[in-house]
Amino acid sequence: MQQLDPQSPAPNISHPGVVASDITKKFASAVETLVPGELVKDEHFTLFESVAALEIMDSKMDSGALAQGESLDEEYDVSRDLLPEEILGIIDQLLCLEMAWHLGYPLSQTLFTSVYIESLMKPRPNTIDEADFIRDAEGREKQPKLLFVLRAYCIGLLKGCCFVNELVKDELYYEEEDFVTNTYDRCLLYDIPVEPINSLLQKARDDLRAINTVAKDISAALDLRLELRMAFLRAIDLSTLRKANPDSLKMPWIQMSGLLEHINKQHSLAKPVPEAFSTKLQRRLASTMPPRPMVQPSFEESHGHFKRLFQDGVDIMDVLKYAEPQSLLTFVSTFQARKPQPLVYIRTLLQSLLFKEMVVLGNYSIRQIIDHDLSIVVLPCAPQIDPSFDRVELPMDPRHQTAAQMEIFRQRVAECYLDIFRIFCQNRCRVRRTLCHNIQEWDMLQADVEEIDQLLQIALDEKPLPAEKGNSSLGYSLPLSSWAYLYKLRQMEWIVQLGFELDIYQTDELAGMYWYLNYLAKTRAQHGDRIKSFTMRNLNDARLDSKTKGDQQQQHSHYTVAKEREYMQSLAYIRVTMLDAASTWEFADGLCCLYTALQRFNLIRPPPRPYGTDVRRYDLRMKPFRTIALPQLPSFRDFTRATQQPDVSTTDLLRYAESAVGGARKGYEALGKMADTQAFSVNAHDRWTANVRDCLKAAIAAGIAVTTLQRAYQKAVSEKGDAGAVGDVKEEDLKIALKVEVPPPGKGYHDWWIVPKLVPTA
Repeated sequence: MQQLDPQSPAPNISHPGVVASDITKKFASAVETLVPGELVKDEHFTLFESVAALEIMDSKMDSGALAQGESLDEEYDVSRDLLPEEILGIIDQLLCLEMAWHLGYPLSQTLFTSVYIESLMKPRPNTIDEADFIRDAEGREKQPKLLFVLRAYCIGLLKGCCFVNELVKDELYYEEEDFVTNTYDRCLLYDIPVEPINSLLQKARDDLRAINTVAKDISAALDLRLELRMAFLRAIDLSTLRKANPDSLKMPWIQMSGLLEHINKQHSLAKPVPEAFSTKLQRRLASTMPPRPMVQPSFEESHGHFKRLFQDGVDIMDVLKYAEPQSLLTFVSTFQARKPQPLVYIRTLLQSLLFKEMVVLGNYSIRQIIDHDLSIVVLPCAPQIDPSFDRVELPMDPRHQTAAQMEIFRQRVAECYLDIFRIFCQNRCRVRRTLCHNIQEWDMLQADVEEIDQLLQIALDEKPLPAEKGNSSLGYSLPLSSWAYLYKLRQMEWIVQLGFELDIYQTDELAGMYWYLNYLAKTRAQHGDRIKSFTMRNLNDARLDSKTKGDQQQQHSHYTVAKEREYMQSLAYIRVTMLDAASTWEFADGLCCLYTALQRFNLIRPPPRPYGTDVRRYDLRMKPFRTIALPQLPSFRDFTRATQQPDVSTTDLLRYAESAVGGARKGYEALGKMADTQAFSVNAHDRWTANVRDCLKAAIAAGIAVTTLQRAYQKAVSEKGDAGAVGDVKEEDLKIALKVEVPPPGKGYHDWWIVPKLVPTA
């Protein structure tokens, strides 16, 4: 127990009716009678009260602890007269606090530190007239003449925050990481409709313009801020109209972007009023949290965040311009990968635009999206997705059986399929973490839909596809499980690639993880080749069937120009998928060889790990993939051998790295030349092209690194002995005059491709 200081002065307690007595000696003597370890507890003294007792008079924990001469409540008078510059200063500070809330700080540390905001919400207003700083009629008549501007702004601000808060709560987000939706028993004007608030804002603007005593520049600055609040409410309201023209939904966001630039220039006219904000207001909130300091970013920082917020609002509306599911997935994945990351409100707004009320983009059913995706990836012009089969009611008819099995398939895959889009609307750490769980679902899904494939195979009387050489057979197409397998492989690659972006792997682990990425990408390319074989067979059969018909029957042929276009679209998707997979596997293979060579020369050394082993670290890195049936996880022995390549000389290793990186470079050059329809990046082609361009830059940098290491190696060999007798020189004895600089996350050409920079030391 802490020893009491007998010299400390007694607390000064003076109040009518209160008689204070010093119980220090009595308490100390009572404590001495206790046996060590003995606990005295009153049955009515609860755990909550005991913890509260520990917090009493601790300024960090007790919100009621007061400094000498400090009052319990905030004494700021909301009816005080304010200069126009001071009103402008309060509004600009509210803008900064609003952005702090969007960045993830709670309302208790941001907007709820405003005395004016608190007076609007407490007591709770039920109508627009009750939402005022001064509730009595007599006091309203005496309030300062310009206070109506601040009132209108604060009401518009609270209503906008209410809309944002409700939208975020309706979608998938992570409160401990992204956003705090707690309103601390404050209503945020939830019961007041938006129409009277817009009318109030417009009336405030009209009344402000009618006042001639305010300087024109100050009046214009206040008017623009009121206009900003109206535009924000309009942007939120229009975002619910998903069937409207996307370009028309952009207008309020474009308007706010323009207003923000003028507001930034006018900020110098504002005069701060710091006393209008106080952390004492936290004592009135329904919260168990201890008092925390106010969070307020600078106006310049807030301006940058608002600028990105409004630009993201403009760009996000393009998601409603639906082309096909693969472009939609490209849009979502590339949009969320922006640096800096879009704010939570934008990401939840994207979810709302995508899936609200289980209607995709406000116009399409989930079945339409899944069938369209199947037609592109594995089933162009296939009977499995023929809508006419739904009208066949005879149970023994193969068409009825096909339609029934496909409906079972759609119900099974719908949630997993939509989850991919939802996952990419989260923060980057959560994307990777959730994908690790999602691939388990897709692995089970693949096994389930394979049974459906086998039933459809019987119903449609499918024939196996013979191989081009020999008597072997590629077997049956199994299109549904092939589709699931392809998506599973893509997600497994994303998990590994996000590991590089999030700096999960240490430098000496990069060679192994790039080898595993190469393993996954090569598997995807081989699977794409298998899908292509069956697609080409179906295309050739359709064309042959069309040619064998006579001229009189040609007009009745089922093969049409539209079906030819659908086949070509499917083949184009397979081509870009295989090219992307080949580029990934080549680049990953090249970097694996490069890092392996650097480890051979001891230019990269593992840090001391007294409590870890290579086997345990391998198990940790491969934990997300351990239960996946296909592709089979390599054993630690195979993984180590494939990474270190002990049977390959360093000369051959570097030569192979040069060839692999060169192949990746050519692949990215080919990808970069594709149009948006060829690359399946409609409405996101600029972001997709920028990503490919960054990959190309990283490949070029990797080629330079490999060449630099080759020259340094040859120079070290020639200095050590005969340049032609490379095998007689031990690599550990070579002195490579290079230093390895591994770029930190976000500082390289591409976050997924960590290319070392080799700097000569001599």
